Amino acid sequence: MNCIDAFDRAVRCYPETDAVRTDDGRRYTYAELDDRTDRLANALESLASGERIATLAHNGPEAIETMIASHKRGVGNVQLPFMSSPAGLAGMLEPIDASVLVFDDANAEKALDVFDRSDLSMAVSIDGAETNREAVYAYDELLDDAPAGRPESHANEHGILFTSGTTSASKAVPFDQDQLWYGGTQVIMEMNIDHGDVALLTTPWYHMVTTAAWILPHLQAGATIVIQESFDPPETLRLLDEHDATGLLAVPTQLHALVDETKRGDYELDALSYIRTGGSVVTERLSELVNEHLCDGLYNTYGLTEGGPNLTFADPETQREKPGTIGKESFMWELRVVDSAAHAGSFDPTAEVDAGETGEVIGRSPGMCEGYLGRPDATRNLLVDGWLRTGDVARVDEDGHLYIVDRVDNMIISGGENVYPQEVEEVLATHDAVTEVAVIGLDDEVWGERIAAVVRTNEADLCEADLETFCTDHDELADFKRPREYTIVEKSLPRTDTGKIRREAVHTEFF
Repeated sequence: MNCIDAFDRAVRCYPETDAVRTDDGRRYTYAELDDRTDRLANALESLASGERIATLAHNGPEAIETMIASHKRGVGNVQLPFMSSPAGLAGMLEPIDASVLVFDDANAEKALDVFDRSDLSMAVSIDGAETNREAVYAYDELLDDAPAGRPESHANEHGILFTSGTTSASKAVPFDQDQLWYGGTQVIMEMNIDHGDVALLTTPWYHMVTTAAWILPHLQAGATIVIQESFDPPETLRLLDEHDATGLLAVPTQLHALVDETKRGDYELDALSYIRTGGSVVTERLSELVNEHLCDGLYNTYGLTEGGPNLTFADPETQREKPGTIGKESFMWELRVVDSAAHAGSFDPTAEVDAGETGEVIGRSPGMCEGYLGRPDATRNLLVDGWLRTGDVARVDEDGHLYIVDRVDNMIISGGENVYPQEVEEVLATHDAVTEVAVIGLDDEVWGERIAAVVRTNEADLCEADLETFCTDHDELADFKRPREYTIVEKSLPRTDTGKIRREAVHTEFF
């Protein structure tokens, strides 16, 4: 069984059910989506038989269609992150060997810049922009002219996704359809998704979590996906209300924004029964706010691009009992928490830590990747003795539940003591006047690194002395972990579109 087998089953079982709906009113049933993606697959074959395509687009039915059409061709779709720069995107494409770039109007200028910088030979414009240029074709015209019926499959690729690049340059991670079928199946099991569900898609489609934990499982189950082009809290809540949506995927920063918006507007969210989140810490306060204002079905999950299927999940009951936990290993995974090591040569996958201790999360699953494309050294550090190194540090409680502490490479060494920024951030985030916080290490002649915090607040009278007193008096923060320097700001801190703090950007912007 693989992704296209699962889609074919949904088409057979639910041909007249809406597969996708859009925020501009379009609807395609499973039968219609099947026909459109057959035609798109044939059109792409006519342009570049057996060769990969790349897609640079905001959320839309065409992004999902390029994914399914690629499954039908068996040739991977390169899922480009539209927030990256043209130079960055061109660099991502270098090891990929893609021939065709599919782009939408919102990304037309960037797409043509990438086209000129790369070895791409053709482009397809979703909205018809720039089709007066040589080798740029109109998406709808290609579909209209393409024959019906499925082309012969070349292989079993799903496509290529990219790491978030929060601690290093983005890396290309290939997956086949069998690997991501495990991801879809696992999510269906975690949240009991079925063909009656209506799920809102608002996070960028190209991320692994959106692909493997949202789009693919709902298509596999025969459910309906409502597509929002980009996140906007009032519009997100309106779409949830209008479509009686049962499910939502949102990172914690989005959940905070949605909770705030519910206090300003009148939204009926009675149908909403499950919210999937992850990417950054889910605090006890956020969990309470979501239960009060959105729904009581909050699932906290943990994963990474290289993992394919998410590694852990905490169901709503567990999340209420143990706020912030990422739960235990999910259905397709075997996990361990082991002593951290900077390099593969010193890494021991058998050195498991005891309850109450911290270590690096490692795992193995039939759905995980087999390495990075064109990066053999990085692959050797990622995969050791069959185990996937996540680079994430977690604490294990007495019941075996995991709590992410931080990234291994975010660790600050101050006065010879190891400090993980996220531990300090979690304490500062409980201050009533703090809305966002990022902690980093600054070079220091005496301490090696000194701990510094950038704090966002909406209260003009918050000062460094207040924060210093708060941290000094807090019984969960050892003195050596206390920040020695504070910067107080009113603007939002730099984050990735999955809600993770961009620490290098914080350092550059504020220090």
